[in-house]
Amino acid sequence: MTLRLLQRVVPSRAVIAATDTAAHIVPGVDSVRALALRAIDAGHSIADEVAALGQGEAVDVAALLDAGAIGSPIDHEDPAHVIMTGTGLTHLGSAEGRDKMHRAAAEAATQTDSMRMFLEGVEGGKPAEGQVGQQPEWFYKGDGGQMVAPGGDFTMPHFAQDGGEEPELAGIYIIGSDGTPHRIGLALANEFSDHVTERHNYLWLAHSKLRQASVGPELLVGTPPEHIEGTSRIVRGGETIWEKPFLSGEANMSHSLSNLEHHHFKYALFRRPGDIHVHFFGTATLSFSDGVRTQEGDVFEIAAAPFTLPLRNRLTRAGEEAVTVKLL
Repeated sequence: MTLRLLQRVVPSRAVIAATDTAAHIVPGVDSVRALALRAIDAGHSIADEVAALGQGEAVDVAALLDAGAIGSPIDHEDPAHVIMTGTGLTHLGSAEGRDKMHRAAAEAATQTDSMRMFLEGVEGGKPAEGQVGQQPEWFYKGDGGQMVAPGGDFTMPHFAQDGGEEPELAGIYIIGSDGTPHRIGLALANEFSDHVTERHNYLWLAHSKLRQASVGPELLVGTPPEHIEGTSRIVRGGETIWEKPFLSGEANMSHSLSNLEHHHFKYALFRRPGDIHVHFFGTATLSFSDGVRTQEGDVFEIAAAPFTLPLRNRLTRAGEEAVTVKLL
């Protein structure tokens, strides 16, 4: 039976534990972060800690989500201690769209950097136990201030050339007091990006990723499924204008989760006790690759079992803002 954790944010904060048959408030904690720290201190799993705390009031998670009472499944009282990063070219088939974007800019008839990196991942992204595999692509998205709650609006910067969805899984981690990273679980995610900017020049990938992102309402704990199949769609004016299945899980990836985790947490600056990490694992499915240009007001919807609730976000654009650097 799968265990999923949610965070209720109104009228008061609470952690919800949901299974295939029921959902209830977890007594004694008001955040998943606090629950995880208790589990670490007790030396046992999240599931064991949930069981030890007992069952509070029964709740309807779908109704709470519709009412806007469910927030992101992880947060920190200081958003600067939530670090959002990701890896690309990690899924079988993920190189096709990226290569298509970058090939036009490559004058040589040789493989693009994207294709070379993808093939290196296919060759060495799933090392034997105890071995270090191929290093993946890595990017930074921002801190917790960039995380949009389920149902919240994505806001493109006024200078953005595109606002496109990326349906994928994200790993949610907390760093223990001794500097050990602990994976709390996995969540559905929309790793929102500017694909037009990225297509212009691959060296602008870093710029294209400095955007908001959203993590689905449910945090799946325990051993993740090898195969996850879902659907990504764009709804405009109440009508679906694009829809496509997507695959994730290690069976559909060129890298193992453990390899991606190693190459992120090998850096000491990512092992600061108490910090939260949201790490996006990549996708092979983009509406942009199919020629779709998103518009303000479009709604992105991502759904996949064993998650029971969808992740929806509406696209908006920020007003122009002049930034002036003052000399002190």
